[in-house]
Amino acid sequence: MGKRIAIHVVLIVFATIAILPLVWLICTAFTAPEDSPGNLLFPWGRLTLANFSELLARQQFGRWLINSIFLASTYTVSVVTLSSLGGFALAKYQFAGKRLLMLIMLGTMLLPAQVLLPGNYELMYKLGWIDSFLAILVPGAVSVLGIFLFQQAMLGVPDELLQCGRLDGCSELRLWWEIALPIVRPMIGAFTLLSFLSAWNSFLWPQIVLQNEAKYTLPMALNNLNSLTDYQQHYSLLMAGTFISILPVILLFFALQRDFIAGLTSGAVKG
Repeated sequence: MGKRIAIHVVLIVFATIAILPLVWLICTAFTAPEDSPGNLLFPWGRLTLANFSELLARQQFGRWLINSIFLASTYTVSVVTLSSLGGFALAKYQFAGKRLLMLIMLGTMLLPAQVLLPGNYELMYKLGWIDSFLAILVPGAVSVLGIFLFQQAMLGVPDELLQCGRLDGCSELRLWWEIALPIVRPMIGAFTLLSFLSAWNSFLWPQIVLQNEAKYTLPMALNNLNSLTDYQQHYSLLMAGTFISILPVILLFFALQRDFIAGLTSGAVKG
């Protein structure tokens, strides 16, 4: 009994330490700007929404938010769709060169993403996609990690169900859509959240290819906002922007929490 209490106390202490930055961020975001400079450690003051209204009034924050939502959503839909198709093909079809293809795919995962930046930029320049959302969406539409994750999940789809579907006249795409995807729903939820989070927080590649300020994403906008002289000491405004940027991810996590946890723990228990 005493051991269990000690474990819970330690967990509560670490959980409190982990959540303190988020609490500080929220308190600062809703604190009046004139109260925050003198209360950095304990930003309690007059609660107000003025930081959010000023942020939306003085900057193109609404446009940047829409850009991030559009890019993250489109990227997530495309990468989950193509990864599930690739995983389904690798798991359920036998074809010549399959093992070689998987080795090549695995080799691409060993290359640091930064090494590919010059070549990717040159390709985007030749295609005329610099300062275009296509430069962000197209190169990242296929995820080797996602294909391998879905391959493992698709191995759990019974071949008998697929054969029954073929006997009933289902096309291969219909087998993937109506039989395979519902069975691997936990993996879909987990990979959807991971993909959205990756696209939402992406900074380096959009910073390289996007030049028009109207096309900025939230990470780029917050970075530029932090570099402006007017906002260097305006912590409340910066934290308000940060709070808005993390809100969609938190809402998505709660919406997909069950599938996310089930997807991460799938295959952990045998039998």
